[in-house]
Amino acid sequence: MPTRLERNIDLLLSVHRPAVLAHLRSIRRLHPNATPEQLLAILERRYVAAVTSGGAAVGASAMFPFVGTGVSLGLSAVETAGFLETTALFAQSVTEVHGIAVDDPDRARALVMTLIMGKAGSDLLKQIAGQATGGLGRNAYWGQVVTSSLPQFVVGPVADQVKKVFLRRFAIGQGTNAVGRAIPFGVGAAIGGVGNLMLGRTVIQSARSAFGAPPITFPEALAITIKAPKAAKPVEETAPRKGVKRILPRRRQAAIEAPGPRGAGPENETGVPDIRI
Repeated sequence: MPTRLERNIDLLLSVHRPAVLAHLRSIRRLHPNATPEQLLAILERRYVAAVTSGGAAVGASAMFPFVGTGVSLGLSAVETAGFLETTALFAQSVTEVHGIAVDDPDRARALVMTLIMGKAGSDLLKQIAGQATGGLGRNAYWGQVVTSSLPQFVVGPVADQVKKVFLRRFAIGQGTNAVGRAIPFGVGAAIGGVGNLMLGRTVIQSARSAFGAPPITFPEALAITIKAPKAAKPVEETAPRKGVKRILPRRRQAAIEAPGPRGAGPENETGVPDIRI
């Protein structure tokens, strides 16, 4: 019977397909001219930025005096859950771009756990799947094997064996990172950010080797409708307001010679000059 930890990890590693499709379509709407290869590059940048900032943020919390070791370890547990969920979304997004729909939770979990373990995980999966099916094709990508070509009746046992190794490796790695994040004076932020960055790069390299070259076109499930931009309305020339015409003569009338002091004129002996305003 699976433990509570195993059930929580299983829940985090399986993302529902509608959420994955909605995520990919939203990115496509922001970048309607992006090719599948460019979309995969966008997914990789977003994934690395998300996991790196999450690890650095938890490590930076150790700088505050009111954050003790217990609170820091609790935040590390929350960040670990976020890392697993983000990795699951990234893995299934890459799978959808390659035209492979993953509806089975066991296949999704086996894929994510293998990606996180890197080359060791892919070698383990090939070995287990080869033993269960009698051997894998030489040209078969392991990502396609676990998500589509592996028979359904062996998916569960293969996922269970991969999970045993994954839990042991992941617990050791994340335990070390959690202790490092708890170090104050900004050291924890560096350890958390660098640790997640290295792990995120491992996941990306594993994803590239799992499915091979990007496809040329998008699958039908990722099709979007691009609305044509609205035509600009012609600018109508407006006639000048009547009030402007009424004001201008008054301004011209204001610029006249003001009469001088009383008694000024040809007969004024003081000869005070006229003033213009």
